[in-house]
Amino acid sequence: MPTKTKSHPRKKKAASGNNRKWSAGVTQHSNALDLDKGVFQLHDPKKIAGSLEKSAEKSTRKKGTSYQSAMSMLNFYINRAGKNLPAGQKQVLTKAKEVLKEIHQKDQEKKDAQPKKRSQPERKAQPKKKAHLERKPQPKRKAQPKN
Repeated sequence: MPTKTKSHPRKKKAASGNNRKWSAGVTQHSNALDLDKGVFQLHDPKKIAGSLEKSAEKSTRKKGTSYQSAMSMLNFYINRAGKNLPAGQKQVLTKAKEVLKEIHQKDQEKKDAQPKKRSQPERKAQPKKKAHLERKPQPKRKAQPKN
């Protein structure tokens, strides 16, 4: 049985002046991280990764881990800049993603290498059993034959 195709093409929404560049507003006025000014224009991947990590660590408004927030913001900027992002700067930002990942892995290795401190729960003092309240074993009863 052949499948039907749509007889009309999908209509595209007309871009209004207000929300046409919504992504630019997000990168400039992000509520998730307080980014250093011009962090995405830097040419050193280590500085970019360090700045994003520091901003994510300081932020109290993030939903995930610091690493997730920093990587998310970096990916968002790369994806939204699109064709307008020069190839050289895109390479720098892609390298910054790798550096950010390395920083995170080193932090995880340090955390895993530290011995875990197990806090022992405080034991409550058990009240002494009173001898007159203890159950005494009952003698076994002989089974009576059934008639």
